[in-house]
Order: sequence, then C-alpha cells, then structure tokens
Amino acid sequence: MICNHKEIEKHNLEGGIIVQVLGVCKNMNVLHWDLEDQSIIKNHTHPQEQFGFIIKGQLDMTISGKKYSVKAGDAYFIPANAEHSFIAVGDSEAIDVFSPIKRKYANPNIDIILDNVIKNNKPNS
Repeated sequence: MICNHKEIEKHNLEGGIIVQVLGVCKNMNVLHWDLEDQSIIKNHTHPQEQFGFIIKGQLDMTISGKKYSVKAGDAYFIPANAEHSFIAVGDSEAIDVFSPIKRKYANPNIDIILDNVIKNNKPNS
C-alpha cells in the first residue's frame, strides 16, 4: 500500500489536534498528527504498544509518571497499558504506530480491509 499524505482525509479532534489515518494492515495502524502549540492529549491508556516519531516541533510527555521532552528527529516507545499524555510545544507534527491495531483510529470498514489484507498476504502454499 502507498499513502499520499495530501490525499488522506483529515479528522479535526478539536483543541488544535488533527489526525490522519495513514494506513491499516493486519497487525498495526499508522497515524499522522498535527498539533497546535499547547494542544493537549490527556492522560490515557490503551492495550496497544505505541511507537512515535517527531517530525516537527516538540512534545512534552509523561509516560508512567516520568516526564520527557521529545523534539524533531526523536522517537518514543510506549508500552501497552502505560498511562501517558502529551503537550505540544510549538506547532508540532508526529507519526504514531500502534500494534495491535488501535480500532479507535481505524477505518470504519476495518474488518473488510483486514480480511483483504490477510487474504492478500498469505504465503504461497
């Protein structure tokens, strides 16, 4: 699958946060975030592991009670079920990868898409 960032629908989550679902496959999904200065993603948990990469700006984050500042070029890993939150410092942009799929940010047709991915990715017998 190839994703053209400019053609992917943007979802305004309010509070200066815009997310795009770049792609979904059998075991993960990838999101692109645009965050306005001082926008906040409140403390939360989820059963997925999360990898993130900062493209632009800075995120001040708390993971399991420990504070970090990550800047453009930095990456982070968040274990499954770890409490975490983010505050954008300056206009910021990031990519997140979730595994297994974080269904909250999956396509409404996720089950059909996954069936097709699974069928198309089976090894030849």
